[in-house]
Amino acid sequence: MSASSINTELLERAVGKLPSDLLMPQRMRALTRFAESGFPTTRHEDWRYTNLAPAIDLSNLWLLEAADGAADEPRSDASRHYAAELASTVDAHWIVIANGVVQKDLLTRLTAQQLPGLEAVSVAAGNVVQPVFSILAEEPMTRFNTALLRDALHISIGAGHEPDKPLGLLVIDDASSGSAVSQTRIILDVATNARAEVIEYHASIGSHGHFANVVTELKLAQDAAVDYVRIQNRDRAHFQVGKLITRLGRNASMRHAAFDLGGALVRNDVAVDIAEPRASIELHGLYLADGKQHIDNHTRVDHRVGPAKSREEYRGILSDRARCVWNGKAIVHAGADGTDAHQANYNLLLSDKAEIDTKPELEIYADDVKCSHGATVGQLDKAALFYLRSRGLERDEAAQVLTRAFAAAIVAKSTVDNVRGHVETLIDRRLQDLVGGASR
Repeated sequence: MSASSINTELLERAVGKLPSDLLMPQRMRALTRFAESGFPTTRHEDWRYTNLAPAIDLSNLWLLEAADGAADEPRSDASRHYAAELASTVDAHWIVIANGVVQKDLLTRLTAQQLPGLEAVSVAAGNVVQPVFSILAEEPMTRFNTALLRDALHISIGAGHEPDKPLGLLVIDDASSGSAVSQTRIILDVATNARAEVIEYHASIGSHGHFANVVTELKLAQDAAVDYVRIQNRDRAHFQVGKLITRLGRNASMRHAAFDLGGALVRNDVAVDIAEPRASIELHGLYLADGKQHIDNHTRVDHRVGPAKSREEYRGILSDRARCVWNGKAIVHAGADGTDAHQANYNLLLSDKAEIDTKPELEIYADDVKCSHGATVGQLDKAALFYLRSRGLERDEAAQVLTRAFAAAIVAKSTVDNVRGHVETLIDRRLQDLVGGASR
């Protein structure tokens, strides 16, 4: 075994320590399949710029404790305080998943409201029937997630229903008492002609190392519509790998806006399957990175039928020695005539040491399509900087005005109004760090 591979013996022992519940059969199947593949490495094309070795090393240390039964669930007042503060700032129906476990008090409180058409259940609570948590484990990171899964959250929105305010999913991890690894699984089913706004918020606290592996499955039935905002604001020393798997039914639509602000090593995968006609997907993202942060965004949209539409626009602002990756792929399968797909990636480098690897991709196997893609990498416009400084602004103030305007194009495409003000505040704080670091 190399230094950068998971110790499968420890992994097997850690899985064996988990409860013998309804999840155990799926854990064992995922464990077997993960043992065959292991973690992805830089030899894999989709991972060539992102080395998971630090996360693997941390996982092995944690597995050593878990295999001996010492890696217990943290009980953190700090996590509860964070959740309460966020809930007071952003109005939503909040559910908290702490270190991979659904917090039962908030879930019970939500259930007690008896909101029409909304059902939220926890696998660990034991009130889930078998078909609900038939969860995916089709590639290495989802297999690792499933093998060590302690809980899963399943949310369903009934046909024709729309919750009165957004669903808030706070995924928070606490590394206050020691290094930790967490697996989170969220399954969201939106039935025919239902509507929903969702806020998926990732945070972490504590001075020890942490690696989070989060998988979200989203299924939209015919004529369903979802507006989705994902905010990643983890501690700057922590690692996260996340995957969103989306399946769109006929005439279904989804608008997704992602904001990456924190984390030391972050990898986001978005996989969209358009298997029925007249579906539409919009993917928008903003990543802000400084220091030695590494943020990698990979998207894949499979157009299997037409007509259907996909739009992607990601923007990045990088300072210091930060490195980011963006790879957007749209595949138009044979027979998917009428596909309309567009991709764009724009980047601002505030430092000559910052680096972006950008790769928009189109694979087209149909004739009657409208597809385009593009990417740009540049620095702040010197003429615009000069103009603002001539009007009395200091250089950092002028740079912040320009970077805020660059970021605002993505913020404006976030359609969940309840969280927009909070996002703007977070972005302003991060831009102060990025601009200030670039001027030093």
